[in-house]
Amino acid sequence: MFAAAFTVPGGNDQNKGFPIFLNEKLFMVFIVSDALSLFSSSTSVLMFLGILTSRYAEEDFLKSLPTKMIIGLSTLFFSIVAMMIAFSAALFLMLREQSWIFIPVICLASVPVTLFVLMQFPLLVDMTILTYRPRIFNRKMERWF
Repeated sequence: MFAAAFTVPGGNDQNKGFPIFLNEKLFMVFIVSDALSLFSSSTSVLMFLGILTSRYAEEDFLKSLPTKMIIGLSTLFFSIVAMMIAFSAALFLMLREQSWIFIPVICLASVPVTLFVLMQFPLLVDMTILTYRPRIFNRKMERWF
């Protein structure tokens, strides 16, 4: 996503150096979603590196590591969505005249993303529930006598 900020769809105006589609609303969608994808994917990588370089102490397995995994997976999913939005906006900017090819390409590009989300989203839900729900050992017990 870093390279997409410098090699913008449509190229640059040779005289001024600004992007050709600078005044298009879809170009702004591309720029914003590209930046969000870059920031969230960087956050995701840093969270996963934090898991790899952890001390793996006993107390880390209760809060620290699951929290890093939840943040990493959440930002990874957000990054993938933002990347697909940037891809769709750039494709629509470039193929405006050939709109018949736009929908099949987007559908084909969405297949691996959808499969990845369907496989990994249950892990995110389970980790969130198991990390932040009340535990059996932490709840207050009523006295019977």
